[in-house]
Amino acid sequence: MNPSNQSRAGGINSRLGVIASHLSSDHMASEKEAALAATPSDSPTIFDKIINKEIPATIVYEDDKVLAFRDIAPQAPTHILLIPKVKDGLTGLSKAEERHSVILGHLLYTAKLVAKQEGLEDGFRIVINDGPSGCQSVYHIHVHLLGGRQMNWPPG
Repeated sequence: MNPSNQSRAGGINSRLGVIASHLSSDHMASEKEAALAATPSDSPTIFDKIINKEIPATIVYEDDKVLAFRDIAPQAPTHILLIPKVKDGLTGLSKAEERHSVILGHLLYTAKLVAKQEGLEDGFRIVINDGPSGCQSVYHIHVHLLGGRQMNWPPG
């Protein structure tokens, strides 16, 4: 394996470890640790593997721009992740540029469609984690759609 492929494989393997950490019994601590260990990068992520159907996911919605699937460590009865199919440098919300406004709007509109599809008529929460302090563990922008229970305030 050449060095660039080895680096890319190492990055994907470390991200697989981050996702696996979601399965631990101490989810809150592991999520924080995963976010602190994650490295912002334009390299392929676990989400790229899901988009390419290399890793299975329970997909609930798909169009030409967005993929929505169930979170493997749900924090609510309904916990769905929505991701753009093309990252285009949008690793997190803080990296957004004006050119990303269309996909950002489409992600939020799609969240509304998925919430309706999931029967969340009484309401839902949208979360976008950004950066280490925001507990972002995968550097491919994603929207969490949470519902099916009463949310509390303040969050986090």
